[in-house]
Amino acid sequence: MADSTSAALGIAKAEYTRRRARLIAGLAPGGLAIVPSAREQLRSRDTYFPFRQDSDFLYLTGFSEPEALLVLVPGRAQGEALLFCRERDAEKEMWDGPRLGPERAAAHCGLCDAFPIGDLDDILPGLLEGRSRIYFTMGRFPQLDRRLQSYLQAIDAAPGSGGSPEMVDLDHLLHDLRLVKSAAELRLLARAAGITAEAHRRAMTRCRPGLYEYQLEAEILHCFVAAGAREPAYPTIVGGGRNALVMHYCSNSAPLKSGDLVLVDAGCEYRGYAADVTRTYPINGRFSGAQKALYEIVLAGQLAAIAQVQAGNHWDQPHAASVAVITRGLVDLGLLSGDVDGLIESGAYRRFYMHRAGHWLGMDVHDAGDYRVHGQWRQLEPGMVMTVEPGIYIAADDTGVPEPFRGIGIRIEDDVALTKNGPEVLSAAAPKTIADIEYTMREGVGSQEWPPMQEELW
Repeated sequence: MADSTSAALGIAKAEYTRRRARLIAGLAPGGLAIVPSAREQLRSRDTYFPFRQDSDFLYLTGFSEPEALLVLVPGRAQGEALLFCRERDAEKEMWDGPRLGPERAAAHCGLCDAFPIGDLDDILPGLLEGRSRIYFTMGRFPQLDRRLQSYLQAIDAAPGSGGSPEMVDLDHLLHDLRLVKSAAELRLLARAAGITAEAHRRAMTRCRPGLYEYQLEAEILHCFVAAGAREPAYPTIVGGGRNALVMHYCSNSAPLKSGDLVLVDAGCEYRGYAADVTRTYPINGRFSGAQKALYEIVLAGQLAAIAQVQAGNHWDQPHAASVAVITRGLVDLGLLSGDVDGLIESGAYRRFYMHRAGHWLGMDVHDAGDYRVHGQWRQLEPGMVMTVEPGIYIAADDTGVPEPFRGIGIRIEDDVALTKNGPEVLSAAAPKTIADIEYTMREGVGSQEWPPMQEELW
């Protein structure tokens, strides 16, 4: 699939500058923030995993190399944003690819200053002196933790020192900024969701009994890479039959059997932004009566949840809407008995629906941002993006339900952006109704012409 829109999508240098300025504005007087890059991770012996930049660091810099550090120093006369990064090295670049080096990195990222990472011990301690607070995420970067502790101990021991700065966790402040997406971020998320929807459609058209789960995974990954999304946002789940009951199943090694459903949970990462989409469909292309009955309940629950993604509602309202619809549906089918409100209050529905209806989505598939603020559910506002993913899962050995329902796992998940006009389903191009799924699997195409991706939804 050609990526004709890719050249128009991206985050401008000016937006990174605005992000840093907003974070600096939130620091307490006398504060200083330190944000490290990710480290390269050893896979085996002398082979490394593909490098993926730390999301917080990428959000503030757009810089994609390892061994780097961003320091934000409010009030510094020579400039408030400094980068430490690797120097140019012709021999290493011949093996591992080009590096920007400090001078080019400063220009590339719109930063005031950049220094070699090897000079960190000479420069950073001086920046810390006289500061009252250091905003930093302790525990995620142990080597840097130890380095900072040594700097602070030296400050404490210095004659006339007023003591070392207080350490303050940076996550809450920075992640609140990441929670509400800009127009550019929403376009990237829409692109990631569009690529992912096409991948799910492709997998549907190629699904048939006798394939292995990993062969459907291959169809998904082919679509991602062909569209310029080189990595999945998380390990792809292809669970046929009872494997769909395992929430994080990713062995993807079993054969697909006629009469079973297959649950496919897959999303790409496009230019640092994630998609997360799940579709469940019959391996032979036709839902059975029991499968259809359960699927319709899950779909109704998902649509009810999406309708609650409205500005002014709180985070729990979409989940509560899905619980109400699914519980009522399970009672109507005879799989639960009793008063719907009582079953919800007691949590009896969790026998079949045991997870939340969604999570934040952005640079991380489970994106940054608190769900509660001061003990209360967070209020939804335009620019927030989330998944909506209710499900029903009936254990294969649950003798308390009729046999045709046993061993069935169904989840339907879409990526939903809250816009000024209400919820926008970014992954809508992935067939979802029973009629559309069966038509797609039978004919190899959708039952409608999917609208082109909108460049300006917000």
